[in-house]
Amino acid sequence: MNRARFNQLLLNTFLANVTTGFLWFALVFWVFLETRSVLVTSFMGGSYMLLIAVVGVPFGSWVDRTRKRQVMLVAQVVTTVAFTVALLLFLSTPQAQLLSLASWQLYAFIGICLLGAVVESARNIALSTCVTLMIDESERDRVNGLVGMVGGLGFAVTSVFSGLAVGRLGITYTLMIAVALTVVSLVHLLFVQIPEPEIVHLDGPPRAVDFAGAFRAIREVPGLTGLVLFASFNNLLGGVFMALLDPYGLTLVSVEVWGLLWGVLSFGFIIGAGWVSRKGLGARPLRALLLANVGMWLVAMSFTIRENIWLLAAGTLAYLALIPVAEAAEQTVLQKVVPFAKQGRVFGLAMTVEVGAAPITAFMIGPVAQFWLIPYADSDAGRAQLGWLLGEGQARGIALVFLLAGLAGLALTMFAFTTRSYHWLSARYAGTDTAEVAEPV
Repeated sequence: MNRARFNQLLLNTFLANVTTGFLWFALVFWVFLETRSVLVTSFMGGSYMLLIAVVGVPFGSWVDRTRKRQVMLVAQVVTTVAFTVALLLFLSTPQAQLLSLASWQLYAFIGICLLGAVVESARNIALSTCVTLMIDESERDRVNGLVGMVGGLGFAVTSVFSGLAVGRLGITYTLMIAVALTVVSLVHLLFVQIPEPEIVHLDGPPRAVDFAGAFRAIREVPGLTGLVLFASFNNLLGGVFMALLDPYGLTLVSVEVWGLLWGVLSFGFIIGAGWVSRKGLGARPLRALLLANVGMWLVAMSFTIRENIWLLAAGTLAYLALIPVAEAAEQTVLQKVVPFAKQGRVFGLAMTVEVGAAPITAFMIGPVAQFWLIPYADSDAGRAQLGWLLGEGQARGIALVFLLAGLAGLALTMFAFTTRSYHWLSARYAGTDTAEVAEPV
């Protein structure tokens, strides 16, 4: 019975993810095509990840204080209202004024859409705790893989239809579709039941923003701090992808083709998540996490080495296939070693630390790429010095950013394999003796 209810919850999450992803993809495509500003798109992506990081602990504390179904309902209502207000603002503002980089309406429009997308992260935290609440421990790694598969399928759907919607229907109809889908998701959620008879507080009810409680819960498990830092590595790369991948792809193909291509490549999520859901992660999920990071950094170093859409597609497919492996590994460890009553705060703090890495990278990379690396790589001197490595093309500056990010990230991840936290927590998860490994501080 609980598995059937969880499947309904997962279906509703899929619908909600499709809605927010559809609108956010479309908004990034539209803004870049209308303004041709890498700086704006990088700040859009960075702002999204920064807000996700800021709200992680408050949302996690909210999840621990509240029944999970109530959290999801409130978050869905906020998303519905935000997208509706954004549509009304768009319809009431002349497009020339809305697209001016000096217009407050542009940033208000983006900000309201951003609010609707960010609040969904509370639902994702609640869903992670629902895996613990509704699924037996022996099945959690595979269910986490299934969660990743559903997320990948939603990503594929939104990628295809966002590009088509912007290219064929325009942003007005795209906004209308997003509003309609949020309403459908809200109505469906009203009929989904989550069996949670009472809220258990091991140390008393958490405060509304319980950073101290979240930090204590992580520190209570030796090595868990290291896990959170390990998981943040792939988000450093995520910041580069967030800021520059769409502008790079849109220099090679049209927005319709780029959207369709993303739809196909998003099956990488499904491939990686399907592998986890069928095979599990074994006794050493942390090893899987770091190996996935190694793969991501190698992709970053190679998939823009020449300005070729097929090379870009192959690398992006591999990168997306590795994401659900890393995420399922982290979720599975946390669900086992953290008490259920504290998982909301721990998931929230982990999200804050991990996601916080991406906006740092995005905010740094956007201006550096726009004002330095892209002009340099396009200059005669840059082509002479980098042509043997990166080839010729209009986006060689972006390729250089990916190469440098990959080199730095690979070095960081290889170092992580040598840390005490990695060895201690791996042994603890497997249930083997940790006496020979010094306890991490």
